[in-house]
Amino acid sequence: MAPPRKHDTDVILDAARTLVLTDGPRAASVAAIAAASGAPVGTLYHRFGNRNGVLTAAWLRALERFQERVEAAADDPDSVEAGVAMAVASIHFGRELPNDAKLLLNLRPSDLLDGGPDEEFRARLDRMNAPLFDHLRRIATDLFGRDGDREVDAISRAVVDLPYAALRRHAHALPDWLETDLTAAARALLESYRP
Repeated sequence: MAPPRKHDTDVILDAARTLVLTDGPRAASVAAIAAASGAPVGTLYHRFGNRNGVLTAAWLRALERFQERVEAAADDPDSVEAGVAMAVASIHFGRELPNDAKLLLNLRPSDLLDGGPDEEFRARLDRMNAPLFDHLRRIATDLFGRDGDREVDAISRAVVDLPYAALRRHAHALPDWLETDLTAAARALLESYRP
């Protein structure tokens, strides 16, 4: 008997993501994910615990990939340029990892998970989102002199909402000109907040 093969986690998560995007969340049973990935059912249970564990891992991996790009773009010391770079990084994410972008754009964790997200998931999501919110607060403080709810919301419209809407609208095929237009729009909005 041959020794068991080590199955790559990314292959399993890619298979789960494909099932969800192609046939809907209910199609992504442990058996279906195992069949699509070539991993034994037991491996999925051992590695992820259950169906929720696999789908949570796939969704969080997509979010982590998105956040890595956006947070790396936020390093510019000029707040307007940092905000513009964060907005454009969202579009780059959509180009580089279109299936991850579609997963995040089209499905909330509550759409995927039996029983919805638990407290552990929510706590992890809060930890993952904290650095992004820190960048938004920094930009708000630099441009408005404070980081109140209204100021952070204004920054979020340029840095989060604008690229989100563009990605949603063009998710099937991102036009070549999208980064250029988004850069101009985000910059104009952020520059309007400068004192």
